[in-house]
Amino acid sequence: MAGRIRQADVDEVKARTNIADIIGERVALKTAGVGAMKGLCPFHDERSPSFNVRPQAGFYHCFGCGESGDVYSFLRNMDHVSFTEAVERLAGRIGYALHYEDGGAAPENTGRTRLYAANAAAAEFFRTQLATPDADIGRRFLGERGFDAGAAAHFGVGFAPKGWSGMHSALRGQGFTDEELTAAGLVSQGQRGVYDRFRGRVVWPIRDVTGQVIGFGARRLFDDDNGPKYLNTPETTIYKKAQVLYGLDLAKRDIARGDPRRVVVVEGYTDVMACHLAGVTTAVATCGTAFGSDHISVLRRIMGDDSAAGEVVFTFDPDAAGQKAALRAFADAKRFNAQTYVATGPEGLDPCDLRLQRGDGAVRAMMDTKVPMVEFVIDQRISGFGLSSVEGRVGALRAAAPVVAELRDPLLQPEYVRVLARRLGMDTEDVRREVDRASRAPSARAETPVEASATEEPSLARVTIASLPRTAESALERDALMGFLQFGHRLDAELLTRALEQRMSHPALDAVRAAIADAPDRTRAGWALDAVTTVREPYRSLGGELLASDFPALTDDAAVASASDLARRLISRGLDREKSELLGAIQRVTPDSDEGRVIRLRLRELDAQRQRLIVEQ
Repeated sequence: MAGRIRQADVDEVKARTNIADIIGERVALKTAGVGAMKGLCPFHDERSPSFNVRPQAGFYHCFGCGESGDVYSFLRNMDHVSFTEAVERLAGRIGYALHYEDGGAAPENTGRTRLYAANAAAAEFFRTQLATPDADIGRRFLGERGFDAGAAAHFGVGFAPKGWSGMHSALRGQGFTDEELTAAGLVSQGQRGVYDRFRGRVVWPIRDVTGQVIGFGARRLFDDDNGPKYLNTPETTIYKKAQVLYGLDLAKRDIARGDPRRVVVVEGYTDVMACHLAGVTTAVATCGTAFGSDHISVLRRIMGDDSAAGEVVFTFDPDAAGQKAALRAFADAKRFNAQTYVATGPEGLDPCDLRLQRGDGAVRAMMDTKVPMVEFVIDQRISGFGLSSVEGRVGALRAAAPVVAELRDPLLQPEYVRVLARRLGMDTEDVRREVDRASRAPSARAETPVEASATEEPSLARVTIASLPRTAESALERDALMGFLQFGHRLDAELLTRALEQRMSHPALDAVRAAIADAPDRTRAGWALDAVTTVREPYRSLGGELLASDFPALTDDAAVASASDLARRLISRGLDREKSELLGAIQRVTPDSDEGRVIRLRLRELDAQRQRLIVEQ
C-alpha cells in the first residue's frame, strides 16, 4: 500500500509552484515593492489590502489577521484539504509524478479530493450525453436560445438522461461509491436505494474560481417533470451556494485585466452564456440564491477593489421581483468600494433574449445604459407617488431622503440631493433639509440599509403595531390590512384589488400592502402567510402581527363585512385625494382649454365612482 509522500517530492512540487499563481486565482494581486505582491486577504473581510505575498520565498502573510504560511498551508486553509491532498493537487497541476514511501500512512484521498473527482466525472458524463439521440430535446432547448454546439462545449453544458441510474451506473463503474456520490450531491436516497438527482435536464457545471467542478445547475425540459424549473446541487462540503458565482472561472481573468475592472451580475446561466458570447466576458450569476455579502467578498478579492475605480453592474428584470432584488442588492452593494450600477434591457429583455432578438451588439449596448445603483433605488422609492401633487412630492421626498442620507461620501451626497430635487421638481434647500433630518432620525435610517462595517450586517429597526403613529389615518390602514390578511380570500376580488392600489401613509404599512398586492392568488389556503414572508425588512414582523392579531368583529361574516367596508373607505379616501388635487389644478388652467375639459371629465368620473361605492354599501 502506498504510504507517505516522499519529502523530496513535497519539496520539489513546492519549488516548481509559483505561490503567486495559486493565490492569484483567488485574489487579485498587485506589485507592492520589490519582490512583493499585495491584495485583499481571503481569510478575513477588509477594505484596504494587507495580504502580502512573497513569490520568491513562497510565503504569504496578512498584516490584518495574522494568517501566514506557504502554498500548502494556503490550500489547506482556503479549501480545507489535508496536507496530502494539497500536495497531490499541486503535483497534478504541474504534471509531476509523486512517489510514496512504503510503511507510511496511506494518502488522505478519500475526502474532498474524491468529491472533486466525482463532480469532474459527472460533468464529463453529462457532456458526452448531450451528443446522444435522447438529448435532442436538450439540443433544441439550447438552439432556440441561440447556443450552438461550440457554445455548449465552451461552457461544458451537458444533458442528464431521463432514466433513474444512468449517471450513477457510469460513475460506479469508475470506482466511486454510493457514499461518495451522495456526499457530492449527485445522487439522492430513496426507499429502494440511490438514484440520479438530475434526470431529463440540461445541465450546467458550476465551477469554483480555480475551474474545478463543484456542483451543477439543471433546467427542466419535460412536461411530466414535476420538479422545480431549476434544480441545483445541494449544499456539500465543497459546494456552498452563497459563496459561488457561476461563470467566475471564465470571467476572472478579464475582470482583473479590465480598465476599469467591471463585473456584470446577471440572473441565470443562459444570461451568462449570452453575455460572454456577445463579448461581455465579465458576466457572472448566482446559483439559486440571492446576491449577498459572501458574493461581495468573493468579487472584491478578484477585483482587488482597494480603490473606487471598479464597476459592478447588476441586471434586473423591471418587474416587481426584479425591483425587490435590486433593493436587496443595494443593501449589500454598499459594501463594495467599486461603483455599483443597474442596467436593464430594452422592453425588459434579459441578456439571453436580447441577444437572440437583437444580436450581440444589443447586449454590449445594454451595459452602456447603466445607471448608478443609488439613482435606481431612488427611482424605485418615488415611483409609487403622484408627483403632480404637493402631497405626492412630499411623500416621495420622505421615502427617498433616507437613501441619500446614508451616502457618506461628502462629494456624492450633495450631488444626489440635487438629483433628488430635480426628480421631484422641488427646491434643493428643502430636499437638503429633509435629507439632514433623515440622517438624524433612527427610524428613517432604518428604512434604508445602513453601510455596514466589514464584519457587521446592517441593523434595522423593528416596527410593531404598538409603534405605529396614533392617528386616524394609520388606524384605518392598520385595520384594513389586518382584515385583508385574515379575510381577503372572502372579499370581492375587484374591491380588494382596488383597495390595495391605494398607497399608505406609513412605510411599514405600505410595505405590507405591497406584499399583499403582489400575492399571486389570494383565494388559496396559506396565501396570507406566504405574503407576509415577502414583506421587505425591517417590516416583515409587522405583517406577522397584523396576520395574527384579533380583528375587531364578533363573527366571520361580520369581519368580512367590516373588511369590505374598510376597503371601500380606502378607495374613497383615494378618490377624495385625487378630487382635491384636480380641484386645485382646475383653478390654474383656462376653463375652455383641452386640459380643463380633461380635468372636468375626470372629476365627473370620480363622483360617479364614489356614488357607486355608496350604493355597494
